[in-house]
Amino acid sequence: MGTLTITSKGQVTLRQDLLRHLGVAPGDRIELITLPGGRIELRAVRPSGSIDGFIGKLAGRRVRSVALEEMQEAAAAGWSQQR
Repeated sequence: MGTLTITSKGQVTLRQDLLRHLGVAPGDRIELITLPGGRIELRAVRPSGSIDGFIGKLAGRRVRSVALEEMQEAAAAGWSQQR
């Protein structure tokens, strides 16, 4: 187990091996839970997609047909609630 240094701004940077362990990448979110005894729990926030988010990705398009790649991108983005 390693140690982290707190910057003058009160920030801490997590090492890449910890980020990989959490399964997060730039732009993803993490959740901190405070525990007794000055401890914290850190976990990745998993998106909870909805069918509305998926359908909303293709709404308003004027083109009647959509390429398979576009459909896959819309599905991935819609289920992860990205717009």
